[in-house]
Amino acid sequence: MLKVLILSPMPEGLIRLFFAESMEKHKIEADFKTVNELDLEKLKAELRDADVVIGDYTFKIPITSEMVDAMTKVKLIAQPSTGYDHINLAACRRKGIPVSNIGGANSVSVAEHTLALALDSLKRIGYAHRRITEGSWVQEELLNVAAEVHGKTWGVIGMGRIGKEVAARAKTMGAKVVYADIARLPEPDEQKLGITYLPLQRLLAESDIVSIHVPLTDKTRGMMGEKEFRLMKSYAIFVNVSRGELADEGALARAVTQGWIGGAGVDVFTTEPIAQDNPLLAAAREGANIVLTPHMAGATNDARLRIIQTTVDNVVRVAMGQPPINVVNP
Repeated sequence: MLKVLILSPMPEGLIRLFFAESMEKHKIEADFKTVNELDLEKLKAELRDADVVIGDYTFKIPITSEMVDAMTKVKLIAQPSTGYDHINLAACRRKGIPVSNIGGANSVSVAEHTLALALDSLKRIGYAHRRITEGSWVQEELLNVAAEVHGKTWGVIGMGRIGKEVAARAKTMGAKVVYADIARLPEPDEQKLGITYLPLQRLLAESDIVSIHVPLTDKTRGMMGEKEFRLMKSYAIFVNVSRGELADEGALARAVTQGWIGGAGVDVFTTEPIAQDNPLLAAAREGANIVLTPHMAGATNDARLRIIQTTVDNVVRVAMGQPPINVVNP
């Protein structure tokens, strides 16, 4: 009997429904248990005889080294999201427990949201809507600021699955795509994708739109601060759909309000739900060109179905004695 411990806030009945077809097909018997509260002793008790752990996609229940130490049988921690920074990977690696994420299951959704935020910032769509509903006809005002993606340079920081999806869409809209990454792609891959590598500082200086698509690590935390925003063009747009901690929110708010850059689209925040004293929220309320969305880029109905299926398939692989895929701590 396979014991699956679920930390995400999903009813056990729904979980059983998601797994039913695959479990029946492969003749796997499983027992599902959900724990949606940060009760360390209760979690440790459940972890001692769990075979698989499905992580919390809301990130409210971290998987700490103490929790990993309590795992005696766990063969996989399957995180049903792209991000996994709430899991102690070092502890899992020491214990020999693979941690997987969803791979590219939500890449299309996040890429489309990236373009939507950039377009909103460029064309001031949300601002125009709000002013019209308030009774103001701001056509002349916006004719002086609205811009196009076509002919612009789009800088992609992080050319992974999502970065490649963004690049493909930006190119389709007529943009030149440049990228920065800690690991440069082979030249044939760059040619196939039609992209050009630049060091980060050059990318920031030359791009009209900059979007960031890197995981949160000790090295990437705070990688976009005042120095980086001041390198950008005064009319450039910055988009963050990855992790709030990648950018200094205070510096980003000042960058837009003081005119270092032209605008920003942000889907992720250091504290979620967004804190009422967040400087980005204050700047947006005061009319700055900042578009905010509630960490929804990867959460379309289509993407959620792919995420669930990817997670189910990986659990089934492990139950059948096969190695998991999308492992982030090899």
